Amino acid sequence: MVRVLIIDDEENQRKVLGIGLKVEGFEVFAAASGEDALRLLTTTRVDVALVDLMIPGMNGLEVSRQIVRRHPDIRVLLASAYHLSARQMERADCGASGFVPKPYALADLCNVLRAKPAAHVQATC
Repeated sequence: MVRVLIIDDEENQRKVLGIGLKVEGFEVFAAASGEDALRLLTTTRVDVALVDLMIPGMNGLEVSRQIVRRHPDIRVLLASAYHLSARQMERADCGASGFVPKPYALADLCNVLRAKPAAHVQATC
């Protein structure tokens, strides 16, 4: 079972997405901020972190950098309603392995979360 951490400041987004992912067979954890997520990761193992780009405080890029630095085995995906080009993702240099647009298409998101990235390739976001 894939263990997913949703990091999003919008409570409804966390709840609705969490329910959808649980129905699809994922084990789901949630955090309202980057700081909350980093605390949670000290005691909880996850496979994938889905990080909203536009969270207050420690923004999504910094959260991604911290997760990748502290937990290199966790795959990080950025999410946003704002489209990011491949060049923008590359320049952000946050260590995330991909980008997921909002609003989420649950079936597509599930496929991305279940996909295994190549072990030797880590794209930047």
